Order: sequence, then structure tokens, then C-alpha cells
Amino acid sequence: MYPRTLLMLGLLFIALVIMPAQAQTETPHNHTRTTTTKNTEPKVYSCPMHPDVTAKSKGKCPKCGMDLRLVDHVEEPAHEVKTAATSKMSIPDTELLDQDGRKLHFYTDLVKGQTVVINFIFTTCTTICPPLGATFARVQKELGDKVGRDVRFISISVDPATDTPERLKAWGAKFHAGEGWTFVTGNKPEVDELLRALGASSARREDHSPTVLIGNDAQGNWTRTYGLANTSKLVEIINDVIEGKNATATAEGTN
Repeated sequence: MYPRTLLMLGLLFIALVIMPAQAQTETPHNHTRTTTTKNTEPKVYSCPMHPDVTAKSKGKCPKCGMDLRLVDHVEEPAHEVKTAATSKMSIPDTELLDQDGRKLHFYTDLVKGQTVVINFIFTTCTTICPPLGATFARVQKELGDKVGRDVRFISISVDPATDTPERLKAWGAKFHAGEGWTFVTGNKPEVDELLRALGASSARREDHSPTVLIGNDAQGNWTRTYGLANTSKLVEIINDVIEGKNATATAEGTN
């Protein structure tokens, strides 16, 4: 009995001690538990018009009032806003209404053969649109009798569902808009098509860019620049376009 008891104790020792230890030693590494590190990189929001303006949360740009948008990376600060030349523009002859309720065709009646300065506004805007209107008013005053003769100002509503001709006329009166300054609105689908053609379309009216489009249709010379730029710089660019020159000047700063 005694040897048999020793044999049974030996087998029990092997089962309880040696085999579990060996199994633990031979466990493959790919069964080792792993943990996933969560990406905790902070979000960055930036202004579409002023990339140097950034924030860690949603808000509005202190320079132009546009909503800050989430970006994947932060661009280098933009110290100046340069004009961008566009050699050709395909402009639809959209039927619209002006501030007096008159029907007109955008290309035929306002742009064809003319030098035009176009901005994009809506009358209920409380951020960048009033400064855009004020800038147009200063440029209108600076250019004097050239407005309506050598160059036309056009303000296109990006909210045609709200902006009736009467609303546009009242809004323009706040900035002493003269005869050479036309405000236009119309059916939303047609206006949206026009905005896309002019490179001024945005998902929300509040996100529209403070860009000014300056063009000499007869020369095929088109330029985009910052609509809140210094008045003298805008006047210089407009005069260059009127004369058929390429507008390469820098529009920097505001009044």
C-alpha cells in the first residue's frame, strides 16, 4: 500500500503544480491582453477667412464674425490677403429682381461688357454684412462719379427667401447706395445656381465668405479679394481692373 500511496501523491503533485506552471510558461505572446490608447488630441477650430484665428471650442471669429469650423490641422497664419486672378468666368443669365422690384437678367443687364464689383450679403445678418456694406459705401464715395459710369456695384442676397426687393432697398439706404449700386434677389434655386457659378455658395447663409468679386467682362479679367480690406487698396484694385490691368496688389487690413 505504501508505494501505491507515494505514486498517487506524485501524480497529484504533477497535476497540481508542474503542469499548470509549464502551461503558463508556454502561453503564446499573441494571447497577451492589449489595451488601446484613446486619441486625446485636442480639437482645433479655425476661421475659414482668417486661418490664423484658432480656438479649442466652437465660436465666432473676432475679425469677421464667421463661425469657426473644425479643422484637421492648423494652417500657417495668413498675414495678408492677396487677390486671386480668374481669367474666365461662366456667368448664367439668371432672372432676378432688383431693389425696386424690376425684373432683370444678371449677365445681360448687369455684367455684359461692364466692370463690376460684387459682394454677397443678407439683410438679417449682424456680423460681416454690415461691415461689407460700409466698405462698399466708402469705396463708392472714393470712386465718385465712376460708379454707375465706369463700374457697377452689385450686392447679391444669399438669403433670397427672406430678402425681398423692399428689404434690400431699405438695407441699401442705410449705406447711402447710389444709382450705380444694384441689389438683387430672386427665386432660391436660381439664386443658388448663380452663387455656385460665382464661387460664392455655402451650406448656410451665415457661413458665406466676405469675398468681393471684381471683373472686367469686356477684358475677361476677374479678380477675387477680401471684402473688408482697406478702402484705398480696394479702390486701387478696382481702378486696375477698369483699365484692364491684372490686379496683383495686396488687399491688407481694414479701415
